[in-house]
Amino acid sequence: MDLELRRRRYWRTNLRVIQLATLLGFVVTFGVTFFARELDFVFMGWPFSFWVAAQGSLLVYLLIVADYAWFMNRLDRRGRERQWASEDTPGD
Repeated sequence: MDLELRRRRYWRTNLRVIQLATLLGFVVTFGVTFFARELDFVFMGWPFSFWVAAQGSLLVYLLIVADYAWFMNRLDRRGRERQWASEDTPGD
């Protein structure tokens, strides 16, 4: 496979993952906190909606970042393996 084509595919995949992570962050920031107002019982002295907005969102953001790092590491590793395999192939 051509090196330029591989680079384009890599960045296209990277941009798709970033778009998905951004969309998920948007949904968590605005969607969950908007509907959390319906959860109006008290939890540890505070409204439960406060806990969902303040603590749950942070955990989801952390998971988004961890998943992005894991996925990009896997994508980088796969790209390096393909590059090594193409370098080892005689006649290229």
